[in-house]
Amino acid sequence: MTRVFARSLSRKKIMSNDGKLIGTLKNIRVDFDSGQILDMIIHPDQAFSTEGYNLEDDKLLIIPFESVKDIKDYIVVDRYLARK
Repeated sequence: MTRVFARSLSRKKIMSNDGKLIGTLKNIRVDFDSGQILDMIIHPDQAFSTEGYNLEDDKLLIIPFESVKDIKDYIVVDRYLARK
């Protein structure tokens, strides 16, 4: 995957690899020792079922960064790898 500046990720839409809109990126969690992105915190779309996903504060969906497949106009994630 190519390098992407964090500021370009702000408010980017998250879509699953099967074409479902998951939500909008709110924040990311980073391991400052390694510099690795751990999780993406997402505000879920109203039409997306959050059943089976980790929720935080009943609003934010946590998706491990390892499920990211592509970053362009959307951040594309593997929906099955995104479940914890």
